[in-house]
Amino acid sequence: MPNLPFCRLILLCLTGLAGPGLPAHLLAQTAAPAHPPAPAAAAPATAGSTAESSPSAPPLGSAEFFESIDVSVVNVDVYVADKKGHRVKGLTRDDFEILEDKKPMSITNFYAVDEGRPEPTGDEPAAPAPGDVPAMPGVPGMPPEVPEDQRLHLVVYIDNFNMHPFSRNRVFGALREFLRSDLTPGDRVMLMTYDREPHVRRPFTGDPQVVASALFEIEKMSAFATQRDSDRRDLLSELEDIKDQNLAVNRARSYAESLFNDVQFSIDALKDTVSSLAGLPGRKAVLYVSDGLPMVAGQDIFQAIQEKFASSSSSAIMESMSFDASRRIQELVAQANANRISFYTIDAEGLRTSSSTSAENRSSIGSGLVDAMHASNLQAPIRMMAESTGGKAIFNTNDATKGLLAVAGDFKSYYSLGYSPVHSGDGRYHKIDVRMKRKDLVVRHREGYRDKTTEAKMSDGVVSALFYDAESNSMGIAVQRGRELRRDDGFFTVPVEVRIPIGSLVLVPAEGSRTARVRVFFAAMDGKGDMSEVQNAEVPITIPEAEVANAVKQVYVFGISLMMRKGPQKLAVGVRDEVGASQAFTVRTMNIGADG
Repeated sequence: MPNLPFCRLILLCLTGLAGPGLPAHLLAQTAAPAHPPAPAAAAPATAGSTAESSPSAPPLGSAEFFESIDVSVVNVDVYVADKKGHRVKGLTRDDFEILEDKKPMSITNFYAVDEGRPEPTGDEPAAPAPGDVPAMPGVPGMPPEVPEDQRLHLVVYIDNFNMHPFSRNRVFGALREFLRSDLTPGDRVMLMTYDREPHVRRPFTGDPQVVASALFEIEKMSAFATQRDSDRRDLLSELEDIKDQNLAVNRARSYAESLFNDVQFSIDALKDTVSSLAGLPGRKAVLYVSDGLPMVAGQDIFQAIQEKFASSSSSAIMESMSFDASRRIQELVAQANANRISFYTIDAEGLRTSSSTSAENRSSIGSGLVDAMHASNLQAPIRMMAESTGGKAIFNTNDATKGLLAVAGDFKSYYSLGYSPVHSGDGRYHKIDVRMKRKDLVVRHREGYRDKTTEAKMSDGVVSALFYDAESNSMGIAVQRGRELRRDDGFFTVPVEVRIPIGSLVLVPAEGSRTARVRVFFAAMDGKGDMSEVQNAEVPITIPEAEVANAVKQVYVFGISLMMRKGPQKLAVGVRDEVGASQAFTVRTMNIGADG
């Protein structure tokens, strides 16, 4: 998965031109004629219709006198158990208290799910009065449809770089059964591996069996933790013969630097994955399978030196603090919490034994304390990732089945609490604390979130749409591509229309007219995975009062001109109604220059 950004997408002015030699592979220009017709003149968005000119975007005028107030809702997924660890059902919003930065908040949204089925909470609409048209009944035997903001996107993340092949393949049996039997219809699952860089092995699918079957392919791939063990074992053996403390410390420092570099790459890959998932709607979880990451690279090696040279008042253990990755792990946790992503982690190594007890590995400096430090150091990050994001860590077991059943229990049975913070888009991290009024219950949830601006949330949605073809299009927006023109520099100019149903927008009365304020976000990705920056344009719309009745049946056409390389391209567009505080995302794939 590429790091962002790879290249720039530049929004030009209405009359600007894309100059030659610019570093971007994609340039955008808002396109509008000098005297365009009013929105009512646009044809309805039907298949086969031709492109219309864009309605005018006049000076804001009276539109400047209204303000959009975006009332955001923070959703917190909560798991409740009794003192024996049994899940507790049947709770209501009155059983919970939620605090943000130690201040009590009013619970505005409450949603309870038991075994994958929404539970009555008392918030449901009243039964229809006699004579009212009844609601469409559900399909017999099928669970009620899960709202979009409660659907689960699960990423199975196999960390081949930090795992032994035997450990990995042993876990896969339980993992396959979990995917086949323990998820809820409607859940979407993706399979990724980390092999010095992340790879999507199976994109999001509603059929977990596809991912379960793909694990057989992963079993044949290389895993690299064996080399890490070999390097550690060789170094301990080498240190056994070193008589000079400074030489031993220097050798350990070189080893720790290399290990710390690998750890940072591993964490960066996880952070990139979390970033790409940020814009997906609903609940998100990463099931991270690994033999662990060292929280402090080389800590056990420095401890071994400390023990060997104890008589000389060695402070070797202090050297290890230069290779402490805890801050990077905390950043990853905060990023996951900000995006409603929980980590569920599996220590695939299982029951660990002390290498110092084996004849092969026994040495004068490989004490049991050194091995215990090595094991706990590897487990610390995966425990922090899970516990700090409201997930679960599975460790110290050779059979992950029981732990995965508990993970499935979280996915199927939970409470979702929603509240509206007093701030909006301040960009700060806020602590969350959920308390139970019953003192005999134990609660688990993510520890906080970052309050993103609306622009940041829309950009996240566009990026996720690009990576995962994740459309969320309740507004019914559409993207139509015109005929591309080859430029002298080998690039292509591609006209694109974003068609926005006016009836999906909130129109605010003004003097003799109705106004809407829309913002369009867009970015593109080429066949190599290189993507542009997310750009946006404000689109104020004014419709004469006499034409509103007809206009709400029409579409508003926003034109942009893109400069693209030849080959496969993907364009993601997000549209936000600034007044109605609603948004939609859609994706369009295209093959540029396919005809020559």
